[in-house]
Amino acid sequence: MNDYIDTLLGWLLFATHTSLVVGVTFRVIMKRRPVGVSLAWLALIYAIPILGVATYILFGEVRLGRKRAERARAMYRPHADWINVLVNRFPGQQFEVSDQVRPIYELVKARLNMPMLSGNGMTLLQQPTEILSSLRMDIERARSSCYLEFYIWHQGGMADEVAHALMAAARRGVDCRLLLDSVGSADFFRSRWPGRLREAGVKVVEVLPVGAFRVLFERQDLRMHRKLVVIDDDVAYTGSMNLVDPACFKQDAGVGQWVDIMLRIRGPIVPIIWSLFVWDWEMETGERLLEQLEYHPICCLDNQLRLQLLPSGPFMGGDAISQSLLSAVYQARRRLVLVTPYFVPDDPLVAALCSAADRGVEVQLLLPEKNDSRMVNHACNAFFDELLHAGVEIHLYSAGLLHTKCVLVDHQFGLVGTVNLDRRSFWLNFEMTLLVDDGQAMGELLQLADRYLADARPLSWLEWRQRPLRKRLLENLFYLLSPLL
Repeated sequence: MNDYIDTLLGWLLFATHTSLVVGVTFRVIMKRRPVGVSLAWLALIYAIPILGVATYILFGEVRLGRKRAERARAMYRPHADWINVLVNRFPGQQFEVSDQVRPIYELVKARLNMPMLSGNGMTLLQQPTEILSSLRMDIERARSSCYLEFYIWHQGGMADEVAHALMAAARRGVDCRLLLDSVGSADFFRSRWPGRLREAGVKVVEVLPVGAFRVLFERQDLRMHRKLVVIDDDVAYTGSMNLVDPACFKQDAGVGQWVDIMLRIRGPIVPIIWSLFVWDWEMETGERLLEQLEYHPICCLDNQLRLQLLPSGPFMGGDAISQSLLSAVYQARRRLVLVTPYFVPDDPLVAALCSAADRGVEVQLLLPEKNDSRMVNHACNAFFDELLHAGVEIHLYSAGLLHTKCVLVDHQFGLVGTVNLDRRSFWLNFEMTLLVDDGQAMGELLQLADRYLADARPLSWLEWRQRPLRKRLLENLFYLLSPLL
């Protein structure tokens, strides 16, 4: 009798397991994602059946959560209408978009309903003390609102000064709101700071919270990766820097201090950036702030800096970010500079970079010599052979963890923001990028890139071919998994 029960249980387990594998395989096939992604998932499912199936159920599909998805769908039309009405109020917006920028501008306008606006002012902030001091002073001068959104807020150093300024602003009646990613700011949420901020009147919201129960309904690695500040609907910040003091952040990681930039912006683009914050606030909390701002510009700033906001996320514009990046690469004629801390590209981006180098463009890929993820580092290195062989220059920055994210095309335009050159930023994270269409601003950004290059060493083809076999094996292994990273 016992043998019969054991045999029956064995067959039931086999049938259950087979049904799960077949069912998940069918779902992977029917999703019609890029072939490399689908094949990587199928390889994992069949190589490690139980773990592979469980991993796919947890991370294989974009599940933002029912309420968030419903809010995102319901919010789109009101936000689009609000932006259209707002833009019609701006004077002096009749201008011709340059030929190189036009393909990206039209793509973003069609997919995301985001306008390009002229008459902005932009200050490039390069030092952490400069960035945090400027932010603190703007908060201290705030009269009506301070809205901040970051992936990481890490306590310590000058970051605490920003927190004190924010609490003081809330106490004097300024509407202060703070959106922080649950995973990126996990240590912050375990500290005393959220309680102190809330006690002072700051509205603190944990974005995309994680938990064992939520695994059943929401994908846990979808992250809010934006860096965004809007103060008094007048000044905005965005760029690569989290709200951290690099002198106090990840000092034991062995990669040096993080190197970042932020852009301080004024002008017509500011209320557009403001609308992105209130979109995220409504998606997470259900509270609509859109009608609170009726922006009445007195005049545009006396310059012609043209900016366009490119927001992205699992339900915003699909592949607009990756398509914009590909367009930028193909528009390059003389020089193309790509600065990123994490480089795990898809096949179309690799092909575009090789094509640019083949047609005589000086393609310079600038990466940190060390980063804080060994897995990503191995996957990144797996692409070096093909790129170096095509003539792409790879420069390894050694003066810290280079965390700046930008793509600079000739002396014409650039993409600057929070997007890493990896699939996670393209498809899973909530990100933001600014399309910068201005020769003077591009001059500053290219000077910044040249300073980074001065602190980097070029990687030669001969040096790369001499790396140990062990490293090659690891790189090829993680290359197979790169669609899943």
